[in-house]
Formats: sequence, structure tokens, C-alpha cells
Amino acid sequence: AHRLAREAEAVCRKYLSNGRRVGRYWIVGDVHNTPGRSMYVRLFGPESGKGAAGRWTDGATGERGDLLDVIRESLGLIDFRDVADEARRFLSLPRPEPDPQCKTYTIPAPTGSPEAARRRVAASHTIHGTLVETYLRHRSIDDLHDVGALRYHPRCYHRPDDGPTQIWPAMIASVTDLGGLITGAHRTWLDPSGLGKAPLETSRKAMGSLLGNAVRFGPHGDVMAAGEGIETMLSLRMALPGLSLMAALSAAHLSAILFPDTLRRLYIARDIDAAGDGAMTTLTARAAAAGIETIPLSPRLGDFNEDLVAFGLNDLRALVRPQVTPGDAERFLLAGPSGRL
Repeated sequence: AHRLAREAEAVCRKYLSNGRRVGRYWIVGDVHNTPGRSMYVRLFGPESGKGAAGRWTDGATGERGDLLDVIRESLGLIDFRDVADEARRFLSLPRPEPDPQCKTYTIPAPTGSPEAARRRVAASHTIHGTLVETYLRHRSIDDLHDVGALRYHPRCYHRPDDGPTQIWPAMIASVTDLGGLITGAHRTWLDPSGLGKAPLETSRKAMGSLLGNAVRFGPHGDVMAAGEGIETMLSLRMALPGLSLMAALSAAHLSAILFPDTLRRLYIARDIDAAGDGAMTTLTARAAAAGIETIPLSPRLGDFNEDLVAFGLNDLRALVRPQVTPGDAERFLLAGPSGRL
């Protein structure tokens, strides 16, 4: 498995050919080589331990494994001897010359480190009066209190896997651990009009250490909500303005989010897709083991921001309020900056 991990990208191109590389990961539908984006394989990292190269996670099912599992499942092999024989055969094959543009990924790039993420956040500005405000308001999010985790960078580099580096304005979100230390940064590149995301194949990317951490809105408390997207969670806060939120940025990271010691009840803002279902199942089980009550919150469409844009705030409140406990509905609706119901 260690030898395969040193050739992780070549393994993925061979056995997960329906996927594609996105930065430091290989993205595909599942371990059976189905097209999609639920499963990601780490292409670079240490040989073992946290962040090891060749390790993969399926956000839809919660499955995890290494590259021997990829070979077994993608080829439908049963006997481990057959898996080992196929791995040895693969490792004996000559390798194609690497793409010169990808050589820098063999050593972890400074731009991918937590330190680089902290520098990126420090180089950005408050969002007041910027394209970030314009973008969020265009997504029907106009309650922008307590959004210190969000910043604006007017000239943020976008480095595609192939092609020249581009410069776009971006929304920068601080990813922090339970102690408040910035461990990562999430970038959403914006169209200069502020009316949407930049016209890029991948308009969102994260850097730094994300596992277990989150973009946080509000202090830790006994009752909180967690979900995937930043816009999703800010939309939920439009309906429950006093509720503290954690945006994990993906289904896989939502399933692994760490719980504050204060937490007793967690609302899970689910996305309506297979990955979202898998994340909710895994997170619910982890919370139960920690003695934390969980309550799912379900949108009408794909996520709560889609609901907010399509139906408006009054409909979103009407949808969310019956899904929370009566005490929490009163507590968090009244706790907003305007105290409105």
C-alpha cells in the first residue's frame, strides 16, 4: 500500500479513470469508478498517519480505505491474493513522464499549509462595502452580523491544474479549530460584478488543515447548527438569527467535524443529495456516541440557500420553525440583532 501511495495519481488514472484531479485530490463518484464527485483520494502527503497519500473517503457512504481497496473494488476482485498480484503488476509497469506543471505537487506546496492559509486571511480585508457583500446579498443573504470569519481579497490567485494562473476577487473564509486558531482558508472566486461566482471550472478551493475544523459564525454554545456550505449556513441564520453555526465546507468534512465541549444539541442542516445523506448519518452516529442530541433540518430544494433565493425569507422561516424545538425557535428567533419573529 505504501508503494502504491507513492504513485497515487497513476493508480487513480488507471483504476478510477472516470474521475479527475482537482488540486491535491482525485475526485470520482465512488470506489467502483462511477462518474461523480462524492469520493476523493489524497494524492500527496506522508506515507502513514493523518493526511497520508493514497487514503480516500466517500462522502456519500462514509467509506474509507487505501489504494489496495481501490484496486479490489474497481476490478471486482475478491481474493486478496488477486488484489496483491494486480498491485504488483501495476507497480512493475513503466510510468509515463509526469506533466511538468504538476512536478511541484510532489513536495507539499507552501500555499497548501495552515501557515499559508493564515497569511491569506491576514492579507484580506473586511467585507463591508466590498464585492463579498454584493455577492451575498445577491444570494438573498443580507443579515451580515457576526461574520468576522469572512474576508475579501481583491486579487486572489487561481491556479488551475492546467493553464495559466489567473487573478480574481474572492471571498476568503477562515477555517478554525475549537480553540479559534486559523487552520485553513476557503476561497470563493467572484465575478467582478459581484452577482455570482467567477466563470471558472472550480470556483471554490480550500487550503490548510480542514479535517474536524469549520468556518464558524457565532460563539460555541449548548445548541448549534452544522452544515456544508457557507451560503447554506448563513441562509439558515436568516431564519434563526441567534443560532451559532459551523460550515464544514463539504459532506466528508461535515461527517468528521469536531464537537465543542459545550454542545448538547446539534441541528444538522442537510444538503439533499447522496453525499449529504451519508454525512448526516455519520455525524448523527458520532454525536450520539458523544451524548449529543441531533435534529436534522431539511430544505425543500437542494440546500437552504436555494430555498431562500427561490421562496424568500418568510417561506424559509415557515419551513425551518417546525423542524426545531419550540424552545429553540423562541430562543434563537428572539436572539437576533433585531429581535424579530
